[in-house]
Amino acid sequence: MAPGPAPHTRHLRVHRHRGHTVLELHGEIDILAAMEITPFLDSATGGPAPQIVIDLRPVEFFDCSGLRLLYRARRRVLAREGRLHLVCTQPLTLRILKVTGLTHLLPPSASLDEALGQPEATSGTF
Repeated sequence: MAPGPAPHTRHLRVHRHRGHTVLELHGEIDILAAMEITPFLDSATGGPAPQIVIDLRPVEFFDCSGLRLLYRARRRVLAREGRLHLVCTQPLTLRILKVTGLTHLLPPSASLDEALGQPEATSGTF
């Protein structure tokens, strides 16, 4: 991700934690939010070997647009030989991730520190 001020929008906060870029999603992640988030996600995952954490803890609503964001991030990180971790504790969001099978490709952790203590979470293919 290019140096400069970290993005701060209605649905996204970007910050660094232990050498990783953390994309912290907020509020209702629907098609409008996804359109707002996608350019920042693409920027964060565009360089060589990106080290990314997507934090869904502040999310209140998560639909297929949010799933597309996660799949997009995963595909881009894998293509660039990076690492992607997911943090999520919201029961409804966890249920969506489980029902769609995403938890097998991107196992969620309960905290940033737990996520970064996990082995690489980008193995497997779609």
